[in-house]
Amino acid sequence: MEARGVGRTAPEGEPGTPEFKPGKVIFVEGALPGERVTYLSYRRKPKFEQAETVSVLRSSSMRAKPQCPHFGKCGGCSMQHLEPRAQIAIKQRVLEDNLARLGKVRAEAMLRPIQGPDWGYRFRARLTVRYVPKKGGVLIGFHERKSSYVADMDSCEVLPRHVSDMLVPLRRLVESLSIRERLPQIELAIGADVTALVLRILEPLTPADEDILRAFADANRVQFWVQTKGPDTAVPFYPLEPELHYTLPEYQIRMPFKPTDFTQVNHQINRVLVHRALRLLAPQSNERVLDLFCGLGNFTLPLARRAGTVMGIEGSTALTERALANAQRNGVAERTEFACRNLFDITADDMRALGAFDRYLIDPPREGALAVSKALAELAQQGYEGLPKRIVYVSCSPATLARDAGLLVHEAGYRLTLAGVVNMFPHTSHVESMAVFEHESIGQPWVPRVRVSGDATDEPADEGVEAIAGATDGEGVIHEGV
Repeated sequence: MEARGVGRTAPEGEPGTPEFKPGKVIFVEGALPGERVTYLSYRRKPKFEQAETVSVLRSSSMRAKPQCPHFGKCGGCSMQHLEPRAQIAIKQRVLEDNLARLGKVRAEAMLRPIQGPDWGYRFRARLTVRYVPKKGGVLIGFHERKSSYVADMDSCEVLPRHVSDMLVPLRRLVESLSIRERLPQIELAIGADVTALVLRILEPLTPADEDILRAFADANRVQFWVQTKGPDTAVPFYPLEPELHYTLPEYQIRMPFKPTDFTQVNHQINRVLVHRALRLLAPQSNERVLDLFCGLGNFTLPLARRAGTVMGIEGSTALTERALANAQRNGVAERTEFACRNLFDITADDMRALGAFDRYLIDPPREGALAVSKALAELAQQGYEGLPKRIVYVSCSPATLARDAGLLVHEAGYRLTLAGVVNMFPHTSHVESMAVFEHESIGQPWVPRVRVSGDATDEPADEGVEAIAGATDGEGVIHEGV
């Protein structure tokens, strides 16, 4: 789903005759619905081709002028040529298509999309660093589109302005270090009071390198961290204060985090996301809530302000310990408990052992919550009375959400009452979404109605097409977009 156009070549022969052949489908990158373009196909298949736009002869009303001069070369964005409202409409369509195709379900109503700033929104990013003498020295940025090369970029419109303005000075900084060829990555994390830059170093810094970094940090008001191996080895270098954190003011939550932790890239959208999730879940002060894939407690701690008690479950002991520390710091430890479980192989017996919960919040990674969904389906078919009456599912993959929705609806007896997209990553193909499931007959054995086809590796139709490549050149009219 890269805001491409889909066209067809002219059919051959007369309809209804043996010689008739329908026109071949051509997926044209960089083209939009309704446009007439010239294109160059770079690979041919019997039934379709994949091509790139050469020139636009007739523009769509949805076409926008890319704000970034590096768009098309840099792989960080794929949809800047499409008007932002149209981007959201396409993402909503992708969600609905996946629910229908993979899950065989349809939401009873669609939520209004959550959207925020279109530019300067990325408070997290992983930038690749390469020392390339032929390019004049060090390059720092995202990978080039469909390439392992680093884009030669001196600005970035989706990074906050102060970080974009720092890209060229960062190049000069790395060039001045003794380990410039042994520093492959810089990770960015912006908190409420500080911008952190994690240097992935393969050799130790020299005393001279340390002095250079301290001077840069003071001049640019950043905090350097160093990482020698995996993410857990990242430690602050200079300055040691202030603490990296974000806030959820509506719930009086201050959330400390490390720059290598998973946190949402868009702080503004995260606040709205948490607000909507809690409003839809609607926990009552006497209820018990389960937060699966809880991470550092992004949902758990706000839930503790509303529910009776909350249990957060995550697959890492280190994360659950830090989530508990965050609960203690925010004064909600008495209402929270945390447990470490592998949620990718959890069973119905495991879920039963956790006890009954009134409501679930599920926020899994791209792999989704297949084992959880299967366990709930098994418990529903056994007539288990401890199932949640409402589930709010926050997803970063419409394909795995659709798969899990199929299980929850067809095999566990839930209704998919609401679904909608969250435009967490404007100008990219990333689709974040939220869905609400309701159960009205808990305790009565559920008889599965339909078995969901597909498996955990299913991907949306658009992502499957993205792997295809195409092969000749020509001109055509784009009829529909994907």
